Amino acid sequence: MADLHSLLKNRDWLLADGAMGTNLFALGLKQGDAPETWNFSEPDKLLGLHRAFIDAGADIILTNSFGGTRNRLKLHAGLEEQCFEINKRAAELARQAVAESGKEVVVAGSMGPTGDLYEPIGPLSIAEGAKAYTEQAQGLAAGGADVLWIETLSSIEEVSAAVEGAKTTSLPIVVTASFDSKGRTMMGLGPKEFADAMRALPLAAFGANCGSGTPDLSVAVGTMAEHGDSEIIVAKSNAGIPEFMGGEFVYNGTPEHMANYATLARDLGARVIGGCCGTTPDHLKAMRNALETTPKGPKPSLETISQTLGAPSQAGATKAPRRGGRRARG
Repeated sequence: MADLHSLLKNRDWLLADGAMGTNLFALGLKQGDAPETWNFSEPDKLLGLHRAFIDAGADIILTNSFGGTRNRLKLHAGLEEQCFEINKRAAELARQAVAESGKEVVVAGSMGPTGDLYEPIGPLSIAEGAKAYTEQAQGLAAGGADVLWIETLSSIEEVSAAVEGAKTTSLPIVVTASFDSKGRTMMGLGPKEFADAMRALPLAAFGANCGSGTPDLSVAVGTMAEHGDSEIIVAKSNAGIPEFMGGEFVYNGTPEHMANYATLARDLGARVIGGCCGTTPDHLKAMRNALETTPKGPKPSLETISQTLGAPSQAGATKAPRRGGRRARG
């Protein structure tokens, strides 16, 4: 089993994998179906995707368990009763792919939102949410996950519930939030507010994933990194912006664009860098090559972010890093 902190002792950065959902759709998953069912029905396709990301250079791969809480699985008749086994199998498949690769790769147990609103806005209490996340965390741990990777959250209440559930295992915990074009999460958290709250929790790392594209995510990551020196910051952006083409959403970020984002995220202070929706093994291979061949540069300014990736939204730009500099990679 691989250890996140041990790997980072001798490395400036680690590369996390790319998208699970969008790549599974490309492999034949139907809209409306639960991706987690493929842990049993299409294990070879999942193993193939994990292997492709490892071959592209991933140091961290996420399990096929994003919607694996009982709360999400109940949207698909009867799946909630298989919650533990679904998550266990997801971790086992990722573990198998790593073992077959012969490489030292971290298996991260993906834990996404429950889909419920928490008190006082909604009906779910933190205790009820924690119970749902405990079941998922226990399954992922039993399957051999190295770390629990809580992702795409938007409220402190749900973070609290997810972390409480994850703490019932002995595994390290990572938390990432998703920030939109207003520079905040769906529930109104800004990057600094989120980072300050994460520093009070027993986390191995925290950061941002998904969101509204590489410029805004880069601004959020730079804001988080600016207010702390010792934390491990995660940047896992979508591959550009989705465009509806031919009856499906296609992400417009090229491998070159994602390579530029990867080195910029590193220079902003991220130590774990990867892709989210739309990110393929080809994107990841370009990101790995860029990180290995482009020397680390000074912390990029807002102007550099805009020139390299495109202009962040006005709301996101208000939280941009204050320090400037030119990057080695154009």
